[in-house]
Order: sequence, then structure tokens, then C-alpha cells
Amino acid sequence: MPYERRLISNGNPMEEIVGFSRAVRVGPFIAVGGTAPVDANGKTVGVGDVFAQTTRCFEIIEAALIQAGSGIEDIVRTRVILTDIDNWKEAIEARKAYCQKSRPVDTIMAINRFVNPEWLVEIEVDAVVAG
Repeated sequence: MPYERRLISNGNPMEEIVGFSRAVRVGPFIAVGGTAPVDANGKTVGVGDVFAQTTRCFEIIEAALIQAGSGIEDIVRTRVILTDIDNWKEAIEARKAYCQKSRPVDTIMAINRFVNPEWLVEIEVDAVVAG
């Protein structure tokens, strides 16, 4: 039986232009793409503060999961992508507030930079809706 494919948007006008979604749900599986620490106007939240930026990423992720009919408790994988690997402790401390109970698998990695140089972190998650 084929699964329905559901696109989750957060209203970013670039979604249509570039061809991406905040998240995609196919059956019980939800993938949330690289989530940057921005407010509703696209401004960076917590400039210079990895903990604040990671928290903002998870707030956006949680909203996307809820819109997809899921929740933070359904996360099975996180990917924490940093511009400076030495910031991993602050990022993981913020992640803990969202993931300590469900204990998803995790990858932490560093890259040179993001599209916006104010971003210190982006987060990706995968979730599976139990049931």
C-alpha cells in the first residue's frame, strides 16, 4: 500500500522558489531538513550563542513535527551540525531539553560555514510516528 506524501511548510518563500520543504512526512516517517536558528522574520536568533541557537532550532523542529501530526517524542535521529566542533557541549546541553526522554541516536559534526555566517548550528531530525 503506497504511503501518502505530506509536505510541511513554515511559510518560507524560498520553499517554492528552490523546491524544498521544512519537513516531509511519508507514512509514519518524518524528515526535518537542516533547521537554522531564525525568527519568524528570518533574522538570526542568539547571534554568537550556540545554546540559544540550538534551542531555537529545536523550537522550529518541534513546530514542524506537530504540524506533521507528531511530536518531539517521536524523534529517532538528530544531526547537530556546527561551524566550530568545540561548541558541541553547549549544543548538546540545549538538545538535552528536547531529547533526553526519547534518547534518539545522534551525530555531531562540523562544517566550514553556513549560508548565513551568523549561524553557528543547524539541526536535522528524523522521526517515526509510533502506532
